[in-house]
Order: sequence, then structure tokens, then C-alpha cells
Amino acid sequence: MFELDKRLQSDSFWVCKLSLSQVRLMNDRQFIWCVLIPEINNVTEIIELNEAQQSELWKESAMLSRALKNGFSPDKLNVAAIGNIVSQLHVHHICRFKVDIAWPSPVWGRQPMIDYQENKQVALSEKICELLTQQQAI
Repeated sequence: MFELDKRLQSDSFWVCKLSLSQVRLMNDRQFIWCVLIPEINNVTEIIELNEAQQSELWKESAMLSRALKNGFSPDKLNVAAIGNIVSQLHVHHICRFKVDIAWPSPVWGRQPMIDYQENKQVALSEKICELLTQQQAI
């Protein structure tokens, strides 16, 4: 049974499940920020996945990237697997805009996170899920 890191669970909301990974929305309304989390326990690095899993993760990352780019038209899409604080493998996908509060710096540690209001989080999660569904149909 897959166990999600407690910090990822408390800092994000469920969006949907892909074949290998779950997609979650970070609870920071300052950014459209998703994490892609392979549902495999005790993995901290992409290289710890087998070849098939690595390939699927890259396909899912590309699909999520296209969905975010097509749905939100960011100036830049930041994709990164950092893991310095939460070691469980997760890949950040962040829509960046030249007008966002952290531009052009990284989003981490620059300003406190601001929680979504529940109705806004639900609507955004549903939109991202729909965008991913559209990408899967292509």
C-alpha cells in the first residue's frame, strides 16, 4: 500500500491519479503549482525507478506540463525534483508568470504560502484534472 509523505499530504490537495503517479495541487494560491508523485514507496530519486517506471514518469510529466501550459499559458513552466526537505520522490510543476510574487526567483522560501479557499482549490483541481483528461485523449 502506497504511503504519501505526511508533509506532502498536509501541504497539497488530491487532483487525480495517472497510471504511475498521483497529481496533487500545492496549497499556495500564489502559484499554479502541482506535484507529480509516483506511487512507489521508499523512492527518493528518479534513478531508483526501473526503466519502465522512469519512462512512465517522464510521459506523465510531459502530459502534466502540456496540460498546465495549454490551460494557463504561463510565461515559463518550472519542473524540478528537489527533495531537500521532503525526500519522497515528487516532481514539481509550477506555472510561472512575470507578474507572480517570486518572479524571477524560485518560489521556495521567498514568501509564506497562502492557503486556497476551499471552493477555489476544488475548482482549480477539477480544471487541472480535466486538462489532463484532454491530454490523455490526444
